[in-house]
Amino acid sequence: MTTEKPLSVVSAATVEDDAKSSQIERPSREQAEDAIRTLIKWAGDDPEREGLVDTPARVVRSYEEFFEGYEACPKALLERTFEEVDGYDEIVLLKDIRFESHCEHHMAPIIGRAHVAYLPHLRVVGISKLARLVEVYAKRLQIQEKMTAQIANTIDEILQPEGTAVIIEAAHQCMTTRGVHKPGVSMVTSRMLGAFRDDAATRREFLAMVGNPASGETAFV
Repeated sequence: MTTEKPLSVVSAATVEDDAKSSQIERPSREQAEDAIRTLIKWAGDDPEREGLVDTPARVVRSYEEFFEGYEACPKALLERTFEEVDGYDEIVLLKDIRFESHCEHHMAPIIGRAHVAYLPHLRVVGISKLARLVEVYAKRLQIQEKMTAQIANTIDEILQPEGTAVIIEAAHQCMTTRGVHKPGVSMVTSRMLGAFRDDAATRREFLAMVGNPASGETAFV
């Protein structure tokens, strides 16, 4: 049996963010390619030379992939749920979800992994939907703290589980390839809701299942 939750359970902030994205007037592909040519000139090169003549079109195509999260509705991913779980009420964890995002401050890559868990209340969602939810939020201009909260809040508000937990560990190229130039540094953020925040034993179980994100065991490529 499957059920669908009404859209009214989605937070006002989530609705507002998606509404703002849909209202932005996007430039044409031609305008976008012209903008890339301008940046190439600003960097000090000639966009008409052989090696760069097709670069603006390539960059625009890559941007379509990098930021395809703006085209998807996160809440819609979790609307289909399953109630035939034979009373299962233990932690559901999807760990090591690799993602690539981009820092909204410098538009430099953020590469990392997300660990997403929830404590179901009568129903569960397909695990691929959890991975896709991470992907949708990652494929937008982001800061890691906001992305962590967005994933957890969306799961909590739509699935209405007993608890939700998200940990993200990532390397930020804005600080490894520029600025302070500190390679090998990873940032860890977490968001605990419901039982994961209120029940120390549940939180410890989740952390034990994930392992220690700050231990250096996770390699970023």
